[in-house]
Amino acid sequence: MSAPPRALLLWCPDWPVLAAEIVDGVPATDPVVVLHANRVVACSERARAEGVRRGLRRREAQGRCPGLTVVDHDPGRDARAFEPVVAAVEEVVAGVEVIRPGACATAARGPSRYLGGEEAAAERIVEHVAQSCAVESQVGIADGVFAAGLAAREGRIVPPGGTTEFLAGRPVEALGRAALADLLRRLGIRTLGDFAALPAGDVLARFGFDGALAHRLAAGRDDRPLAVRQPPADLTVTAEHDEPIDRVDAAAFAARTLAERLHERLAAYGLACTRLGIEAVTAHGQELHRVWRHDGLLTAAAIADRVRWQLDGWLSGSNGRGGARPTRPTAGLVRLRLVPDGVLAQAGLQPGLWGETGAERERAHRALSRVQGILGPEAVVTAVLGGGRSPADQVRLVPWGDERVPARPGPPPRPASAPSPSAPSPSAPSTPAVVAAVRPGSVAAAAARSDAVTKRVGRGRTVVEPPWPGRIPPPSPAVVPPTPLPAEVHDAAGEPVVVSARLAVSAPPARLTVGAGRPTQISGWAGPWPVDERWWAPAEARRRARFQVCLADGTALLLAVEGGQWLVEAIYD
Repeated sequence: MSAPPRALLLWCPDWPVLAAEIVDGVPATDPVVVLHANRVVACSERARAEGVRRGLRRREAQGRCPGLTVVDHDPGRDARAFEPVVAAVEEVVAGVEVIRPGACATAARGPSRYLGGEEAAAERIVEHVAQSCAVESQVGIADGVFAAGLAAREGRIVPPGGTTEFLAGRPVEALGRAALADLLRRLGIRTLGDFAALPAGDVLARFGFDGALAHRLAAGRDDRPLAVRQPPADLTVTAEHDEPIDRVDAAAFAARTLAERLHERLAAYGLACTRLGIEAVTAHGQELHRVWRHDGLLTAAAIADRVRWQLDGWLSGSNGRGGARPTRPTAGLVRLRLVPDGVLAQAGLQPGLWGETGAERERAHRALSRVQGILGPEAVVTAVLGGGRSPADQVRLVPWGDERVPARPGPPPRPASAPSPSAPSPSAPSTPAVVAAVRPGSVAAAAARSDAVTKRVGRGRTVVEPPWPGRIPPPSPAVVPPTPLPAEVHDAAGEPVVVSARLAVSAPPARLTVGAGRPTQISGWAGPWPVDERWWAPAEARRRARFQVCLADGTALLLAVEGGQWLVEAIYD
């Protein structure tokens, strides 16, 4: 069986202690211990001099060293502090795998051939990490990552083919499996060499899968090859201009050249982007930035168009004297930079079956995107339907090209399957279609829970969208005013219609007056439908009742009464 490839492992002693010093400012030169589950997982050199060891309980460690500084174990802190060390190693060698915070490995063949041998490579890496991060480290090289990790604790380079002999004399505790090591010692197996001499089949039958993996490590065979971390490719393209660009035609030429460079770089990696960041710097140091989003994959022509539109919008801006456009830069552009975002593999874009991604839609998208480039992203908005009880809550306006996420979770209003509200009876109030004042534990609460909408997503998982008891039943209104219109509702005798706290209507509604308009006869009405929202938060609580009314001229309205004030919430078509 061939030996595993040579591995180079860099190890930073007492890394959790060093991470606490880097992030939290705890001096690593003091007696410091890092605790997890009330046991010591790492300690400083001075604490070890006082007799503190890994695995001790907190009270025993403090008994050995009364002046001990205790720090809680934080894996996130250790990983964040170790990232600059990994970056420093990647400046010398390529293809680094992080074993754990405080240890990283790479194949030894490349660095040794490039830097003049394994010993020279180890010295170069240790020196570079010390200079860049002010962190002490040790490097071990051996056949396999496991053996290289043990060699790093001694700062040793194991010669090729000598890994088995190097591991044979190590105690079984070096496997890092406390329960297995205790069992092996009770069976009389004290070293890795004794453990490796056992038949692999018997080890699997007696100790299970984890024991078989430990047996491979003891024999000098890794359980898997190195999974090196590939540094992300730099896809950004930049163009410097000696002469500042202050004309639209010059900007268009620069945009086309830069867009072609970006598209070629993305194509070289088999990538495409769905968002594009455009950055510019003027001769006076002013920085401009804009992000463009596309619902498909940006081609070279699409990138060039968006860069040209954006530069046109910047250079054709207003002069600051009350124009609607953004202020024009005070000087020409000397630097252009394109930053691809939303990068994904170029697998092609599936066109729609009925042409929804066809030429007409693309022309409309280009026109609206150009308006955004001139007037700003908020100049063109589209509506997104979502959850909510009132028509205004169910609609959110988002800028064109942005992610279409509803303001409130939940399914959008369903298509109408019921007759229009133009036929409500003018007689007594009808039974509420939906009850919104749902208290926990009530029968209505159970009904509301059963009304939740379940959507099935990938791999069999389900997502339950929250119900909205009290939402307006279909059909949905056609017009929703930005703010509800004040109104007055009177009965046949000319008295204001009042709705009590118990939803009792003082008299049948007969006339409606909207704002300063003329009164209109009500030919039919339905309601009241109560909505009691967020009663548990007094500052946000809201209670109102809704009515659907049909006027004599055929207009159908959605009314609401809140705090004694009538409002027109929406108009039906």
